[in-house]
Amino acid sequence: MKEALAGLTVRGRAFLAAGVTALVCAVLLDQSALARVGVLVVALPLLTAWVVGRNRYRLALVRTVTPQLVAAGQPARVTLSLTNEGRTPNGVLLLEDQVPYVLGTRPRFVLEGIGAGWKQSVTYQVRSDVRGHFEIGPMSVRVTDPFGLVELGRAFRTTVPLTVTPRTVALPQIPLGGAWTGSGDNRPRAFATGSAEDVTVREYRRGDELRRVHWRSSAKVGELMVRREEQPWQSRATLFLDNRTRAHHGHGIASSLEAAVSAAASVAVHLTHRGFAVRLVTATGEDPSSAWHLRGAELNTAPLLEALAVIAATTQPHLDTGWLAEGAHGGLTVAVFGDVSSPDLPVLRRMQHQAGSALAIALDARAWAGAPAGDGATRALAQQGWRSAVLGPRDRLDAVWQELGHTSAHSSRSAGPTQEVAG
Repeated sequence: MKEALAGLTVRGRAFLAAGVTALVCAVLLDQSALARVGVLVVALPLLTAWVVGRNRYRLALVRTVTPQLVAAGQPARVTLSLTNEGRTPNGVLLLEDQVPYVLGTRPRFVLEGIGAGWKQSVTYQVRSDVRGHFEIGPMSVRVTDPFGLVELGRAFRTTVPLTVTPRTVALPQIPLGGAWTGSGDNRPRAFATGSAEDVTVREYRRGDELRRVHWRSSAKVGELMVRREEQPWQSRATLFLDNRTRAHHGHGIASSLEAAVSAAASVAVHLTHRGFAVRLVTATGEDPSSAWHLRGAELNTAPLLEALAVIAATTQPHLDTGWLAEGAHGGLTVAVFGDVSSPDLPVLRRMQHQAGSALAIALDARAWAGAPAGDGATRALAQQGWRSAVLGPRDRLDAVWQELGHTSAHSSRSAGPTQEVAG
């Protein structure tokens, strides 16, 4: 009852004040009719507070977000499923779900007719133009009476995550130079003909060619065994993103860093669809969630996009080189750079030297700050052996990628025959 009296609304307090005033006036003026009105006006909020405070409601909430991984600018649907697990009916429910500011305004709902066993679902949409990881919830519930005199607040503590990934652009097919790698979990299987221990076999199936029968294994097992098909080599690519503050200009979603993250996400999706196992490396080193050994043979862009969704600018002045293994060579490296300075040149040279093919998208970062366009980054990259193309604020990423393909093909013809990875 004490909590219910503390939950009197402005209307309830006004009724209580008006009733007390009427009673005082009735006593001073000796008006019995006015006294009866005053008693009724005072009794109404008090009786309502007693009924609401006595009611022990039990509400259950299930919140689902579909999908939980959405690209920037695309909507996600939030469904709230409410159930009254109590035996007594409740009054009017006022629901307000807590959502981050970038996802939109806080949704509010009014639900009535809540009896025993009552169930209802409500939905709303959220959308963000800003990438990141957000928590939706908790939800606050206010129970009020039909007259609006008393209002009690409750809150659910559960939240649901929503990850907004960077915007991506479909990129055209271009020739990608590089080497197929087979180290670690992805190394190709060897098929020997000498012993059963050196070959991978399976049971004979109808339609298998007899020339694939492994007779020694068949004699040992007692039934026909055939060699498995050779597993294809899986090509690996390193995606490097320079996320240093000193390398980018602009603010918010209009900064060169956001353009670089979007470009890196587009490249990651493109390479994955072409059969590459892609790892993400930033200025601070390799991202553990996108490491090759954690991804295995399953090509999936979700870990890469989730990692790119939460990448922030770093104040680290120099590029980390811990991910560059000594003596490692081959493979494809695609880098997205901002401004390049003289201290970065040795690292760029080393990255290019260890890559079978080194391609770069060089952002004209100063153009995002309104400065005149320049090509200093592309000249520095070319001097270190990189094949690069410039991306400005008004340039289309797919056109720049196509230009990078022409540059790569021209360089390959000039340098002689190289191995090409076709997607």
